[in-house]
Amino acid sequence: MASQDVAMASASPPASDEPMYGGYSRFEIELEFVQSLANPFYLNHLASQKLLTQPAFVAYLAYLQYWTKPPYLKYLTYPGPTLRHLELLQRERFRQDIMSPDLVQKLVEDEMEAAVTWHKEG
Repeated sequence: MASQDVAMASASPPASDEPMYGGYSRFEIELEFVQSLANPFYLNHLASQKLLTQPAFVAYLAYLQYWTKPPYLKYLTYPGPTLRHLELLQRERFRQDIMSPDLVQKLVEDEMEAAVTWHKEG
């Protein structure tokens, strides 16, 4: 079972009256999406599709801020990069700059450095 599946399996089952979307609850869908924000290449893809310039999508990113607080925080597999990128996506300048392959590469390198540092300290 993938780590993401474990996080979803540990989530509370949706209430019986909660609507399902393709067999998944809103919680599960939003969890998967917010975790995908940890990937700099995915952020670049969103920007290349012009989603980061659409007011409705920007509002959705603001709505997703609830993942930064308990009890939702505990369900994130990679809270560091997920929350960092969610915070950066609140800034218009970042939403424009993520189109740059150089910025994407810098984010990847920063995350690798953070992981190495964490493992050395642990």
